[in-house]
Amino acid sequence: MASSILNSACSCVDFRSWRKLRSRMLECGVSGKGRSAIFTNDIEIGKKLYLGMDFGTSGARYSLIDGEGIIHAEGKREYPLYMKEEKMDWIQSWKDTLFLLLDDVPVSLREVVASIAIDGTSATTIIIDSRSEEPLSRAFLYNESCPDALPLVKSIAPAKHTVCSGSSTLCKLVSWWNSYPSSKESAVLLHQADWLLWLLHGKLGVSDYNNALKVGYDPEMDSYPPWLLSQPYSHLLPSVQDPGTKIGYMKEDIRTQFGYPKDCLICTGTTDSIAAFLAARATQPGKAVTSLGSTLAIKLLSSRRVEDARFGVYSHRLDDKWLVGGASNTGGAVLRHLFTDEQLEKLSEQINPFETSPLDYYPLQAVGERFPVADPKMEPRLHPRPESDVEYLHGILESIARIEAKGYKLLKDLGATPVEEVITSGGGSKNQKWIKIRERVLGLPVCKADQTEAAYGAALLAMKGACENATSD
Repeated sequence: MASSILNSACSCVDFRSWRKLRSRMLECGVSGKGRSAIFTNDIEIGKKLYLGMDFGTSGARYSLIDGEGIIHAEGKREYPLYMKEEKMDWIQSWKDTLFLLLDDVPVSLREVVASIAIDGTSATTIIIDSRSEEPLSRAFLYNESCPDALPLVKSIAPAKHTVCSGSSTLCKLVSWWNSYPSSKESAVLLHQADWLLWLLHGKLGVSDYNNALKVGYDPEMDSYPPWLLSQPYSHLLPSVQDPGTKIGYMKEDIRTQFGYPKDCLICTGTTDSIAAFLAARATQPGKAVTSLGSTLAIKLLSSRRVEDARFGVYSHRLDDKWLVGGASNTGGAVLRHLFTDEQLEKLSEQINPFETSPLDYYPLQAVGERFPVADPKMEPRLHPRPESDVEYLHGILESIARIEAKGYKLLKDLGATPVEEVITSGGGSKNQKWIKIRERVLGLPVCKADQTEAAYGAALLAMKGACENATSD
């Protein structure tokens, strides 16, 4: 029997280039300030460890845990900034960060790593040539909208389907398909996590049902629907497995380079917001997790599936339940654009969280919103700005809380299990004044998750894959 995700407890790499990588990091100014880590060498003989990696919007993290969920090492990396044709080369940046994280894991612990899983940003899309194993375009980022493809997608998909949003993976695929001038016969679509895992296991074209949702995969039927399979680009679609399922073993050249064991499993991953939900260990319907990272993502465990693309609402399968929610473009990235970390800390201390702010903002970094309103033309609203920075920050924090409340109300109105408690993960969970503001605005108990990092959730998936593999053996 497959172990429950909710209750888990138990291109070829050119390594000649790797030897040059650290010097390149130094040139980019990343190697020192871009890395942080903590670890312990206290590991019992015979104990296995499970490695999870989170590739978020602003950087990547790893978490190394044992079968009891105790963290033995963790660390993070900023993404190195590489430019290609005057645009950010995200693909190279993610690839280099992956191998930097593998190298950041303490040498003494690598030999007992039993399995690895990775989460990535939802709907971040990479299209690869299966023959050359090279990208056929730049990466399509999670929040990119392809309005040119939306009418065509709406004409083939059921009304209100998750893919009927300009930022869906399917819209990105259709947009690429209609604009790419050369042969598409050998093209393969991968999500960010799929691609990173492929670099480790070498089997091209494998995904999980969480990442595949926004390309049109039906997690209830456990298959791609006929309306999608009948399209001329359907051969690009990856095969789909449950999150935390063994794909294969780490490629020999990688494991020998970094010192990982021969039987180190590579397992299917998930999206970053689902990994954060898993890390919070919310296991009952009515429990919700708000991830306050660069963006705001809410996830509610529900006994009923809810889908409505008009509002950017979709449901991920999680065992025999449904993880209902959406992701807004508001969040911490707006705050960090306006304030330093030190300013945020000092100004927050002066806020009275029990006082209602009269300021009404819609904090966005750029034009466009996904949830609770799917509007690619929505303008940021961050004015008028009061003279007091404390009042300004209070207004922004409370406005983000109102967006969060609107999101949970929408889920209830659409038929999801009503929210009873909100657990908070991500960087924003550290701000106690913000938690109090959100409690008042939501009218619900709000607490910080014991584990707040998505990398921890990815490590739980790695553990699940290893346990299932041991049982099947």
